[in-house]
Amino acid sequence: MTLTREAPVVAAPPAARARPRRDGLANALMVAPATVLYTVMLIVPVGLAFYLSLTDWDGFSANPAFVGAGNYADLLDDPELRRAAAVTLLIAAAGTAGLNLLGLGFALLVNGASRANTFFRIVLFYPHVLSALVVGFLWSAILGTTGAVNNLVTSWGGEVLPFLSDPEWATVTMIAVLVWAGFGVNVVLYLAGLQAVPHSLIEAARIDGATRWQVFRNVTLPALGPSVTVNIVLSLVTLLKTYDLVVSLTAGGPAGQTQTVAYLILWNSFHDARLGFGSAQSVILMLVTAALAFVVTRLRRRGELAVHQ
Repeated sequence: MTLTREAPVVAAPPAARARPRRDGLANALMVAPATVLYTVMLIVPVGLAFYLSLTDWDGFSANPAFVGAGNYADLLDDPELRRAAAVTLLIAAAGTAGLNLLGLGFALLVNGASRANTFFRIVLFYPHVLSALVVGFLWSAILGTTGAVNNLVTSWGGEVLPFLSDPEWATVTMIAVLVWAGFGVNVVLYLAGLQAVPHSLIEAARIDGATRWQVFRNVTLPALGPSVTVNIVLSLVTLLKTYDLVVSLTAGGPAGQTQTVAYLILWNSFHDARLGFGSAQSVILMLVTAALAFVVTRLRRRGELAVHQ
C-alpha cells in the first residue's frame, strides 16, 4: 500500500481575506446611487400608483377610501376607455410601421461619410429636438381650419380640408405628425446598425453578381436584426404613451375621437379629480405596454435566430 502525503493547508493572510470584502463594499457603494435613483423614480411611483388604483381618491382628501378592485371593474364598463384604447393601438401600430420604414429608408440614403450626408442627418433628426407640445402647436397652425394650408386652399377657391375637425382625418393627421417628429431617432439607430454590417459580406455578394435589392435582403437586413428589434420596441412603447402631442394638436377632439389612453388617464385624474380611477388606468396601460414589448421582443428574437440558422 502506497501512502500519500497531503499538502499542508496554508491559511490566507488577513489582508487577502479582507480584500474581497473591501471590493464588495466598493462595488455596493458605486451601485448605490443608481439603485436609490431607480427605486425613488420608478419602484416607488409604480407601487404608489398600484395602491391608489385600489382607492377612491380625488387628490385632495386626507384619507383615500379603499375600494379594492372597484376601479378595475369600472374600467370594463367605460366606453371612453375602450375608444381611447382603440385609438392608442391604431396609433401604435401605424406609427411604429411608419417610423421604422421611414427610419430605415432614410438611413440607407444618408449612410456613408460625406458632408451632404452629415447635413441631411442633422435635418432629419432636428424635429425630434423640438418639444412635442411645440410640434403640436406648429402643425395646428399649419393644418387647422384657419391654418396656413386651408387659407391657401380657400384663396384658390377650394373648400376647407378637415385635417383636425374630422375624426378620421384627425387621427391620420396625428399619426403623420408623430412619425414626422420621431423618425429621426430611428434614422440614427439604423445608421448605427448599418455601420456594424460587415463590408466584406457586401463586397462578396456583389462579386457573386447580387443586385442591390438582393444584397439588402440577404445581407444587410439580416445583419440589422438587433437594430430592427430595438427600434420596433422603442417606437411601440413611446407611441403607447402618447399624450403631449394630443394636447397641443387636437386636445382629444373632435368630440373626444383622438383621445389616447395616456391623455384619458390625466384627464380623469386631474380634470375629473378621479385619481384612483386614473391610477387603475395607468396600471393597466403599464402592464399592456410591458406585455406587448415582451411579445414583440420574443418574436423578433425568434426571427433573428431563424435567419442565422
